[in-house]
Amino acid sequence: MKTKTAMITIAGRPNVGKSTLINFLVGEKIAIVSNKPQTTRNRICGIVTRGNTQYVFVDTPGFHKPRTKLGDYMVNVTKNSIADVDLTILVVEPIASVGPQEEGLIDQLKAKNCPVVLAINKIDTIEKEKLLEVIAVYSQHADFTAIIPISAKTGDGVDALLQECEKYAVESPFLFPEDITTDQPERQVMAEIIREKLLWCLDREIPHGTAVEITKFSERDNGIIDIDATIYCEKASHKGIIIGKGGEMLKKISTMARTDCERFMGTRVYLTTWVKFKENWRDSDFHVRNFGYSE
Repeated sequence: MKTKTAMITIAGRPNVGKSTLINFLVGEKIAIVSNKPQTTRNRICGIVTRGNTQYVFVDTPGFHKPRTKLGDYMVNVTKNSIADVDLTILVVEPIASVGPQEEGLIDQLKAKNCPVVLAINKIDTIEKEKLLEVIAVYSQHADFTAIIPISAKTGDGVDALLQECEKYAVESPFLFPEDITTDQPERQVMAEIIREKLLWCLDREIPHGTAVEITKFSERDNGIIDIDATIYCEKASHKGIIIGKGGEMLKKISTMARTDCERFMGTRVYLTTWVKFKENWRDSDFHVRNFGYSE
């Protein structure tokens, strides 16, 4: 049986639902999600194999105006990820106007001359009449190969999106084994799960100034996995907030993270966390690379 593959970038501005979509497509959480913008920092591949076709979906950081070295890295990841792919899915919210971030991405995509499917996300939040207005506005703005309304949260329209993606698959050996869902090392997935809980539990700018390093990842003979993780923050005052009174906040974050780590690994996990201060690490090329944000 001849096999086909399709390399597909998922692009869009921050907090539009790209990671929620990729998690729904692969059937498990491989990309962290939160209600805060700029959650995703790295390029993450989600792999879906159906029959003789393998789809490799690339989740990218939201396209935004960078303010730090880390922000520069995130924008470059997005720019590089829309090059040399078979298709780009541009995810937008159901708003009947094209914002400056969407315009910037559309201009880049036009320059790459790559087929683009527009996925209007969060259709579960609006009425059908308003959705038609959104479709009309975007139809006038660019020549999309298809416009597909979806809800990444409920899965509505996602099968239609996948069927559209199949049109761009090319004859090729599979790029990944059929039984895996992501190219991320398990250590990286664990670090991202912990960072997601920081985003959920902490306010304002604190979680955006954190990074997580896995310093130990080992499996016992009985299958239990031991993980040691260090959470870095960029301001000394943030360390106490992350730990919390009597260590309660760190305990909450660690407990939530351990539950998701066990779900992903399919076994019991013992997670130990520490918090360290590393001043303004997001503005240091050395620390940005050291924490794994390397193009």
